[in-house]
Amino acid sequence: MYALIYDDHSLDESQKKVISVHGNRKESDKALVQRQIHLGKRVWECNTRIVWTDKAVAADDVLDTGEFVTWRSDEAIPEGELNSDSD
Repeated sequence: MYALIYDDHSLDESQKKVISVHGNRKESDKALVQRQIHLGKRVWECNTRIVWTDKAVAADDVLDTGEFVTWRSDEAIPEGELNSDSD
């Protein structure tokens, strides 16, 4: 399942709070846009990201970093996501 998680990119924090859960990436993308609108912030300012997990979770649950990945294993990764923005 796809989930929006709160992620402030703190490397010492291994647990991430689940904000919402979705059945597919399209639904989670829409939820992320709605969160941006609600918060009045750009996506990188929301400290929110979409992840895939095999674990059954609900909003307000906590995921350890080893329990989720950015892309589902059989999911097509967009070209722009394959390479780092840095040199």
